[in-house]
Amino acid sequence: MIADGSDNASREHEAQFELVALPWLADVARFALSLTRSRADADDLVQETYLRAFRHWHTFVPGSDPRRWLFTICRNAFVKSCQRRVVIVEMDEGDVDAMPSVIAHAGAVRDGLGNLFDEIDVRPAIGRAIDKLPEPHRSVLVLVDIEGQTYEEAGAVLGVPVGTVRSRLFRARRAVQAGLIEHARDIGVGRRPSERSDQ
Repeated sequence: MIADGSDNASREHEAQFELVALPWLADVARFALSLTRSRADADDLVQETYLRAFRHWHTFVPGSDPRRWLFTICRNAFVKSCQRRVVIVEMDEGDVDAMPSVIAHAGAVRDGLGNLFDEIDVRPAIGRAIDKLPEPHRSVLVLVDIEGQTYEEAGAVLGVPVGTVRSRLFRARRAVQAGLIEHARDIGVGRRPSERSDQ
């Protein structure tokens, strides 16, 4: 009996997908959790991501970055799932919305918190601060600062120019920094603004 050519092609398709895409499952799961902030929703998003990736495996360019390709699919699936529930507000004009965080940073330095992050364990506070970030700022921070993507790679995943990546990342980092400063003050490190002697 002659083996059917379509069966061979299908098996080759599956084998290549498993070899190239499946090793990035943990990375995709981590990224999905950062987007959804819910373990159950992240599991659903990972499943949707891999179903889409398998369906469209023929569009993957051999030799390109499968991790970035999967991140792009993951984010697109997330955005599509949110379109009916959430309106994402784009605020990429100017840096007015970043000013409160910049002012908070200057105040923290003045209050003697310049070496704050060397003195206390801020990992739990960082996680909480990242969770509070709105989209699309959370995605860009996760991609660049946690997943190690370059600005260009993050831009490709998010479908935005590098300038937008830089702008969003600036705001996200400042917001996280402001959250860490507040955490330090909550545990008694440094002075609160109302305690400054110059006021």
